[in-house]
Amino acid sequence: MYQKVTLGNGLRIITCPMPHTRSVSLCIYLGVGSRYEPDAEAGISHFIEHLLFRGTEKRSHSKDISAAIEGVGGILNGGTDKELTIYWCKVAQIHFRLALDVLSDMILHSRFHTEDIEKERSVIIEEICMSRDAPNQLVGMLIDELLWPDHPLGRDVAGNRNSVETITRQQMLDFLAREYTPGNTVVSIAGNIQQDESVKAVSEVLGSWSNGKQRLNYLGYRELKNPRLKIEHRDTEQTHLCLALPGLSLQHPERFTLDLMNVVLGEGMSSRLFQEVRDKLGLAYNIHSYLDHFNDTGALTVYAGVEPKNLQVGVSAILEQFALLKVNVSEEELTKAKELSKGRLLLRMEDSRSVAGWVGGQEILSGTIMDVEEVVSIIDKVTAEQISSLAERLLVSDKLRLSVVGPVKSEDNLEKLLKI
Repeated sequence: MYQKVTLGNGLRIITCPMPHTRSVSLCIYLGVGSRYEPDAEAGISHFIEHLLFRGTEKRSHSKDISAAIEGVGGILNGGTDKELTIYWCKVAQIHFRLALDVLSDMILHSRFHTEDIEKERSVIIEEICMSRDAPNQLVGMLIDELLWPDHPLGRDVAGNRNSVETITRQQMLDFLAREYTPGNTVVSIAGNIQQDESVKAVSEVLGSWSNGKQRLNYLGYRELKNPRLKIEHRDTEQTHLCLALPGLSLQHPERFTLDLMNVVLGEGMSSRLFQEVRDKLGLAYNIHSYLDHFNDTGALTVYAGVEPKNLQVGVSAILEQFALLKVNVSEEELTKAKELSKGRLLLRMEDSRSVAGWVGGQEILSGTIMDVEEVVSIIDKVTAEQISSLAERLLVSDKLRLSVVGPVKSEDNLEKLLKI
């Protein structure tokens, strides 16, 4: 499925030929995100990602960067997460060299002009304010604070207003020198292109890129006794809630068992939460569960929006579904969960952007790449008994955390409900 080459400077190049396609997708992954940041620099990874789209010596304005790719019908974007940063581009095959030139120019030659920094500072502060004004986003931030208190994983990736207002240009340049290095970078390429051509092209533009300062490792997470409840009063029509428990890390051997348990619980319209809480009880329009897998920790979270008067009954209904996972997962549910997981994975592999993300994301986070057939084989071997056994160990009362945003005047005995 893929071929990997490591250049002399430590840069990893992964190529996935897809000769049946007309596109090429190029992803540049950096092994750095918000959990690598000290409190005073919270949001600096995200700030830098924004600024790389502001201009380079070759393309002096953001419009020049976007127009170079959009002018040939391509797509260009980036993103910052807690453990990685990505810059990516998808173009027709004939424009691969242009895409590589644009992305490498951004990585190596962004200007970081003071005027651009100040403009983008204002943009990011507005982004932070927008997120806090959206109750469904705010409740997710609050649950992260409960899951990982006093730790970078519990912070918003964008940082906070105070930190973003005080980050300096020199701090950004120091961060770049430390984290934006070839040894901390993976270039993944998927589409109608061969490995030799890919490696040659990348080597020409990034082969002389040198490693900089000593990198700082992220702060590891050790679970402590945490607060269980966080409420923010808002005069909203709905009450938004997140109910969560610690989950499993990216490398945990039972990770895929948990993934299937999550599908049974709350992924898709045939999941237990959708069928029971929405269809049968009519308590929520939007209800679903999701997982976070990090290098040394993880979480299982359920989100729902309910009418304020239904908050307690909504929480109880979700907890009932947690409890039932310990009792039984039918063979029919298990088969459906497996086929949903495998089917969506296989469908993703038809898109060059998804394939480049599949191999590049794994390589930057873990240094190893599982191919699709290997993952399918693991999924097929999971049993209903393994899911219930894992639920018995993970879904325990004293691990429960609840965040609420809405017209809640007090705790309303919510903490007393947190029992499975």
